[in-house]
Formats: sequence, structure tokens, C-alpha cells
Amino acid sequence: MAALALCAALGPGLLPAAIGAQAVPHAAADGKPVVQLSAKEAGKGGSLTVTGRGWRPKALLTLLICGQNMIGGSNSCANGDGRATTTDAHGAFRRKLPVAEPPKPCPCVVHVATVTGAAAAADAPFTVAGHPVAPLPRETTGGRLAVLAQPRLAGSSGLLTWFGAPAQRELTVTVGNLGPAPARDPVFRVGTSHGVFAPKWEEQQWRGTIPAGKKAQIRLPVELPAGAHGDYLVSLAYGGRTLVEQPWGVGRPWGVTLFWVLLCVVIPTAVFRIGMALVDRVRPHRTDRTRRRSAGRGHAAGRPPGTGVRTRTHTKDRTAHDGSTDGPGTPGDSGGLPWFTPDTAPSTTTSTERPTSKGSA
Repeated sequence: MAALALCAALGPGLLPAAIGAQAVPHAAADGKPVVQLSAKEAGKGGSLTVTGRGWRPKALLTLLICGQNMIGGSNSCANGDGRATTTDAHGAFRRKLPVAEPPKPCPCVVHVATVTGAAAAADAPFTVAGHPVAPLPRETTGGRLAVLAQPRLAGSSGLLTWFGAPAQRELTVTVGNLGPAPARDPVFRVGTSHGVFAPKWEEQQWRGTIPAGKKAQIRLPVELPAGAHGDYLVSLAYGGRTLVEQPWGVGRPWGVTLFWVLLCVVIPTAVFRIGMALVDRVRPHRTDRTRRRSAGRGHAAGRPPGTGVRTRTHTKDRTAHDGSTDGPGTPGDSGGLPWFTPDTAPSTTTSTERPTSKGSA
């Protein structure tokens, strides 16, 4: 009876804990991140909740619904209906994802991958209700290649890249042939993507043979468009499967910015100089007479002496001095009226005496 009473008391508390432990995903034993879905099947237009654990803290992730188990890369995913999320300080996340039909038939998966930093990804099986289902494509190549070591991008940017030239790197990957047949001159697909956009693929053939059970080091060139900058992701695919994804951070081409700043300063200055030169050429040239007239007006307006009116003022004073004579005024006074001379000046007597009338005393 005591044991039954103890089980009855602890049962309601242990049952939710067990259910919560089953619903909340945890990192796998090998340390890889995992995801879990709130539903295993849903139709187009619905939504599901995606949760995860074991991711890098504060990491940016993308969530996509992909067809054919994503063996063809992100080209088989509904990229337009994907979502992005950021993990918390413990590497966990929780995000709603709308259900959309991928461009490839099912079996489908919900693919979660990092955008920046160290590459990490995880898939969870999912069924899109009403979406067609088809067998997975068979491998048509002679060998089955797998990546054996972490890829790396070799190379550095030069001075021309600082001015907007295309950034170039060399992707180095060590692959092993796990198939029963050798892989002769395998054709790889190298893709570059920016942010959450789908990668742009380019086929490149590696010259050589990888025998069955052997490994080889593959080196393939990677080039971005001119002026590209920001966080990019380089993907390598073979046989319809994405082998590796390597992040690539490209710096901003500050030389282009400096060029435009200088161009915005030089062009207005050049236009101003050309305009001033045209104005100076079209403007009529003033003659000496016009200059003397302008100088006299400036002197009459109160300009200080010695600014071009000195010649006319000196000539006028000299003329007045030559035409003046010593008269009743102050000797040597040049302020006398020039039209009065000693011979024509009116007499005081004749000018003041009045004629006598006839018959007056």
C-alpha cells in the first residue's frame, strides 16, 4: 500500500517530465546538431515548428523544405519559402516554417544549415501532403566519392581586388572513392551563394582517376563576380549530392568607393573652371578710355586716392591753376571762377550806381 501511494504521488510529476524529455531534441552523442519537427506531414499552406539543439551559439541558420532528400543541393529546395533564424546562447532555436512544395518530388526533408562560420547541417524527414513522390535518382558515375578532410580555400586578394576585380580562390578537397569502380575524370559542380540565395553552379572537370578504395586531393578554382563583397558560401557537388560547403568572407572593395568620392570632387571643380574660362573669353575687353571713365566715377563715389583716378584729377587741377590769375581774392587761389578775367570783370561803380531821372535833384 505504501508503494502504491508513493507511485500515485510521483506519477503525475514524472509523466510530463518524460514527455518533455522526448519532445525536446538533444545533441547526438557524437556532438552533431539535430533538429526535430512538430509534425511529420502537412499540406501546402500549413506550417510546422522546427526546434533544434547542439548548434553553435549565436549562429545564423536557414530552414528549407527540400525534395529528393536534397541530394541535388539547394536546387531541389523551396528557397522562396525558406526562413532564417539565430540560435541562442546555448545553441538552441525554435522557428515556424511554412509548408511549401519543393521543385523536386519527395521523399522530402527539412534542411537546416549554417550561413556563416563553420559549416554545419542537419536534416529531418518530412512529407508534403499531395506532393508527388518518386524514387531517388540512381548514381550514374563510376565511383562513389566522399569527403575525407575539411575543405579549405587557398589564395589571397590582391590590389586589383581592392578596386573591384573578381575575387579568386582555389578550393582544395580530399576525397575518397568508396565505390567498387574507379572514378575517371569526374565532373564536379562548384556553386557560390550569397546569404540565403540559391548557389550559382558551374561544372568543372578534374583530370585524373581515383581508384576504388583510394583517395585524392582535388583542387578547383572559384571566382566571384566583379565587385562582390560580403559572406559567401562555396559548395561542391558530385553525382547529384552536395559534398562540402565552405564559407568565404570577401572584404568590401574600398578602392571603388575612393574612386567615386574623388570623381564627385574632381568633376564639379573641372566644370567650374571650364565655365569661368568661357565667361572670361566671352566677356568684352574694356578700352583705356572706358577704364579712365570708370576710375573717375569710382573717385567721385568716395574711393580712396591712388586707385586709377590720379591722372584725371591731376590734369584737372593743373588746368584750373593755369587759367587762374591773382584777383580780388586770396593770391594764388585756384578756386576762382575761370570765366572771369580782369578785363571783363564788372566794375563796382557801374554796377551799383543808378541813373538819375530827369527832374530829380
